[in-house]
Amino acid sequence: MIALSDYLILSSIVFCIGLAGIFINRTNIIMILMCVELILAAVNTNFIAFSFYGSDLSGQIFVFFILTVAAAEVAIGLAILTLMYRNRGSIDIDVTNTLKG
Repeated sequence: MIALSDYLILSSIVFCIGLAGIFINRTNIIMILMCVELILAAVNTNFIAFSFYGSDLSGQIFVFFILTVAAAEVAIGLAILTLMYRNRGSIDIDVTNTLKG
């Protein structure tokens, strides 16, 4: 049987990859959104692991809410990126400095 610590190690590795991707890649918005999704996947892995080993279903139910928010984030983010690409011709962060208020 896989121990709880194995799930936590996997989750921390995925979380660190997502966090490093956000800090290393500061030019492409799509890559940043993908790294945010990796971070949310790591959090979901923690919720499921603790829920399974604690014999409580509340963590697994909470994962569905996180997945719903993540799907909405992706839908809105891609819609904004599509509009930015139509108006500016690029989705690089350096080009989008006109969004400052």
